[in-house]
Amino acid sequence: MKRSRGRIVGITGWLWLLVALSCPVLAAPQVGRDYLVTGAPTSEQAPQRHCTPEMQAELTERVEIPAPPGGWSGAPQAINVFNIFAGEVRVHHGDREICGRMHDARTRDSRFRAGVGMVVVPPAGNHEPIQVAWEKPLKPGWIPTVRIGAPSPVQQFDTARLLVRTACVAIAIALAFMALMGFLSTRDRVFFGYALLCALSVLGQSVLSGLSGYPEPWLPVDGQETRWLVAFSCVGLPILLYVMWLLVGGARLWPKTQRWLPWFTAGLCALAVAAAWLPTAGLSRLATAMDSGFVMGGVVVFALGVALLRRHRADAVPAIAAVLPFLAMAAMDLADNCLLIEYRVEAIQLSITWFLTVSAYVLNLRLGQLRRQRDEMRALADTDELTGLPNRRAGLKRLEQHMRDARASDDTLAVGFLDIDLFKRINDVHGHEAGDRVLVAVAATLTAAVRDPADVIRMGGEEFLVLLPGIGGATARARLEAMRSQVSAAGASLGVDGLAVTASIGLATLIAEDADAASLLRRADGAMYRAKHAGRDRVVDAEAARDGED
Repeated sequence: MKRSRGRIVGITGWLWLLVALSCPVLAAPQVGRDYLVTGAPTSEQAPQRHCTPEMQAELTERVEIPAPPGGWSGAPQAINVFNIFAGEVRVHHGDREICGRMHDARTRDSRFRAGVGMVVVPPAGNHEPIQVAWEKPLKPGWIPTVRIGAPSPVQQFDTARLLVRTACVAIAIALAFMALMGFLSTRDRVFFGYALLCALSVLGQSVLSGLSGYPEPWLPVDGQETRWLVAFSCVGLPILLYVMWLLVGGARLWPKTQRWLPWFTAGLCALAVAAAWLPTAGLSRLATAMDSGFVMGGVVVFALGVALLRRHRADAVPAIAAVLPFLAMAAMDLADNCLLIEYRVEAIQLSITWFLTVSAYVLNLRLGQLRRQRDEMRALADTDELTGLPNRRAGLKRLEQHMRDARASDDTLAVGFLDIDLFKRINDVHGHEAGDRVLVAVAATLTAAVRDPADVIRMGGEEFLVLLPGIGGATARARLEAMRSQVSAAGASLGVDGLAVTASIGLATLIAEDADAASLLRRADGAMYRAKHAGRDRVVDAEAARDGED
């Protein structure tokens, strides 16, 4: 392992050196390499899309932007129309006319990306108004915003709105990938469900913001923007509300709701199918009903969250935070707030993004909880419940690691196999509670006598294994003799009348013949049994016993 790491470090160093040496070469000017030209010159004109009589017949909503009192100044005027969720938009002045769709960038002036716009140059002193027409919106609140001014600021404003819309979609995509990674690592279906929610959000936001038609249509909207929006509302709003209900802890407070609430949510989502064939009036009523239901559900979640927060339930905070932007939008909508009217698309997208971010925070907490549970399970699997020491399974792994390290560094390794003398008698005479106290006291004594508490292992019953890396021979024996004396002192300190605690310890030092941990343990165990047969309460060295010295 160390050798491979060294190779990686060496290769990385050489690569950095090559990059450093090549930088001056790359930076030096070269003939024919100072610029790059792609494409080819063309005589093709930018498309100017005019409105057909059929298009104009559908444009029932109109507004006229009057000229200033003194007439137009003769300076260019940029007109950009936002928040047209479906249908054609017509901008007209004099002999200049353009028709465009929010969901097909090919029909719009390329200088405007978040709206349908046009630049006109009215003659100085001209009083002809600029006309804007659009189809009747699905809901009364879905009214357009028209911005007029100098081309540069209007275009900059348009670009800023596009950036906000794009950023919200990009965040949803990033969160979806994060959730997928969480699902692949944990196999927790909650992460997969969240990834699907983010994917649904990406599609819904793309249709809402017009990004589904930029730079060209990549969703099969094809003039059915309204139906798509209603369908996404039927699917998205119930799911959002259900997730908020889970965030606030409604499923924990009322477990019976989990029997019917998922099915009720799925039934509401199924209403999206109705958007495919309902007439316009039906679509309008369905969209209004879904919005009203979502607001009422959000109020319930918010009220429940506040009630739980007053009971010092901090887990209700994410639910309150998630629903608050939507309730604020509902209140602003009732008040006909101009700010919401102007930035309705951005407000909806930012609210969705905020909701997804809060949900991602909760998922992160869940991931941390799953990791803690995993660590706890590993700890339970590797730890003796009574003494808190590593159990036999974990101890053997640690012994094998010490053996590998000792052989790699040509170092010594000694182990002490300790058995409490006459432990069954202790249980029979003084009770199992006293026996447990003895085990805990011995464990505490041994861990206090070594550098690393993980080097003391409970092998089972009254048997303990002490690992002494870097120690061998007489030093190891002296260390174990001290532990033996400390064990007797620990037993006396328990204050149990007639209780005497002693231990027999077998010492074994790693030798070349030890092919594995089992071999080393066998020698230590054999030495421990020789200590028992020799009268208990002593340390026996396996090497000395083999040579006939003990």
